[in-house]
Amino acid sequence: MKYFVASGEDPKLTADARRVLGGSYVELSDGVTHYELTGPEDGDVVLMAGGLTIPLSYWDGLVSELHARGLRTLTCSAYGRGYSDRVRARYDETLFTRQLAELTDRLGLTARPLHLVGTSMGALVAMTYAARYRSSVSTLTIVGPAGLAKPRLASPDRLLRSDLLAGVVARRRGLQLLQGHLGHNVRDPELGAKLTEMVLGTLRFEGSLYAVFDTLQHLPLAGRGDLFRRTGALGIPTLLLWGDEDTVTPPVHFDAARALLKPQKHHVITKCGHMAPFERPRDVADQLVSFVSARTERLDS
Repeated sequence: MKYFVASGEDPKLTADARRVLGGSYVELSDGVTHYELTGPEDGDVVLMAGGLTIPLSYWDGLVSELHARGLRTLTCSAYGRGYSDRVRARYDETLFTRQLAELTDRLGLTARPLHLVGTSMGALVAMTYAARYRSSVSTLTIVGPAGLAKPRLASPDRLLRSDLLAGVVARRRGLQLLQGHLGHNVRDPELGAKLTEMVLGTLRFEGSLYAVFDTLQHLPLAGRGDLFRRTGALGIPTLLLWGDEDTVTPPVHFDAARALLKPQKHHVITKCGHMAPFERPRDVADQLVSFVSARTERLDS
């Protein structure tokens, strides 16, 4: 897709703008990444890969829970999201995986294997990362993953295959479509409104809609059973979590995910929508901490 700036995308993410916004930034080979490395300095590091639209602040609730239980966390906004650069590149798993690998390397976090968490689209990125950097991943936690729906032959998937049509739709109706998508990500309407405000606040920067829709073109969110199968064959201790009221990646795919990933542990969070780390951070932390602690104890013994 050709780069474009949509109507209403006024501010640019310059160095001056970032000084006002605050946060930590690092320039990687593809662009500037907004990241947050926090928590107990002697804690095992949990690296998180987010979904299609979300900025790093999405993880705040879960991060607090993990810090209280002794874990250190590394979150970042993927390119095109949050306050990371809107790079003029192909937004696919290769780009996002390279971003995570370069970020952990630049921050000196490669000496000890990490605990990797991926949710929704980020689950596909996490699986790709795990395959490419197998020895750097201690455990893998997959939450409400995209990828197991069947590809659709009709619109909108067909529309996305055309650069011209996808660009026109993204410019004219992109923001409206994303607002509709965000509206059913979260079960609780109040949390849903908070999520929508958080995401839309970061999509006001130049090139945001281009980044999101280029991702939809080049990172398939359906028909990824083979990626799940290959991940299950890696032998990485895996935890699978899912919200029972997830309407974006519905739990009808839960059994297929179990069969392909072969997780050591799985759990369905009740009264929870698509964004469990945002909606139910304590429940996700309960599952994640007990899982990674058991693995760490085995490594240290």
